[in-house]
Amino acid sequence: MSKKLVQDFYKSDALINSEIMDGYLHPDFALDWNSSTGHKQLNREQILSLAGELGKAYVRSKAKISHLLKDGNTFTVRYSHYIKTIENPREEMLLAHFMVIWEVKDDKLYRGFQISQLP
Repeated sequence: MSKKLVQDFYKSDALINSEIMDGYLHPDFALDWNSSTGHKQLNREQILSLAGELGKAYVRSKAKISHLLKDGNTFTVRYSHYIKTIENPREEMLLAHFMVIWEVKDDKLYRGFQISQLP
């Protein structure tokens, strides 16, 4: 497995575009997410819906990766997520910091364990 899949995912607009996101997700996708608002478990349909909702509020999304580590079919990514809003498309704002462990299966994101923190 190549880091390219994970890198391409974060370089794309998948985080704010459910159609792009759909191409990266395994049919049995699941994400455990610990955030400042608590723990969430999201399935494939729920994460696609979230990407669609984010796409309604943000015109641009950029993930700045500081660390990307590979161990077999598991990847650990540390990144900061920046967005540009519809109201202010010229200003890039930090949305949150993330640390996620991805398990890749059949060249798709299969299982994720994510922690996020607001700036």
